[in-house]
Amino acid sequence: MYVMDYHHHTDNSFDSKADMFEVCEMSIQRGINEICFTEHFSVNPIAPTYGHMDFKRYFNQIKACRDKFQEDLIIRAGIELCEPHLLKTEYEQALDGLEFDFILGSVHNIANEKLRIYLKNKEVYALYKDYFDEVYALVNDADIDVIAHFDLMKRYAIGPIGNYPFGDFKSSIASILEKAIDRGIGIEINTSGLNNTKLGETFPSFDVVKLYRDLGGVILTIGSDSHHAKTVGAHFKQALEMAKQAGFTHIYTFDKRESKPIKI
Repeated sequence: MYVMDYHHHTDNSFDSKADMFEVCEMSIQRGINEICFTEHFSVNPIAPTYGHMDFKRYFNQIKACRDKFQEDLIIRAGIELCEPHLLKTEYEQALDGLEFDFILGSVHNIANEKLRIYLKNKEVYALYKDYFDEVYALVNDADIDVIAHFDLMKRYAIGPIGNYPFGDFKSSIASILEKAIDRGIGIEINTSGLNNTKLGETFPSFDVVKLYRDLGGVILTIGSDSHHAKTVGAHFKQALEMAKQAGFTHIYTFDKRESKPIKI
């Protein structure tokens, strides 16, 4: 079994204190074959992810870890872009000349408000419609490889508002997935939702993963979205089983933004 974690943060991200070397060491201990470090980054001065990323430091760490662990672990350079369909010129300028293996695109903000703030005083349908509309805009316009935590809004809404009824949004979700497939963009099974006792499911749900496969989608990654060394690769086996149940025969890794299938 080939084990990978294609969504992990370190202290290069504003919300993590994890040390990259320690994450690599823990990965090897846990039998992980490949890891991609996907640090938060935004060019929007209002976003909390703005201004924290030091690319020189990050790539120096990537090189040092590759040199040290090259016999035991494949290490990929990745990034998680926040709303990369907005401020596209600024993103292009900020990332010019940087060589990434993998780019995640995410929606953490709507109308310059954090999701946990945006959801206030909204009812279920209106809230999730706005969120999925923003995800569609992301997939339609952004230069990314995979959509990060496809239905992230439920992380913040599960307590005060609740989860979204899949049937009510199946058409909107299908439109996003069809656009992603058309543009060669994949999705991930993000296992961090399994750590939330109120939620207890992945991002996205099995229904979304199955719909993506039924529509012809093939590019699928698995990531813990961990911000700590101790949780690298968390719930990988559960995610892999979920992928199989949805009809997938492969998961994907990336090298210089070229996808490669790994048979499961």
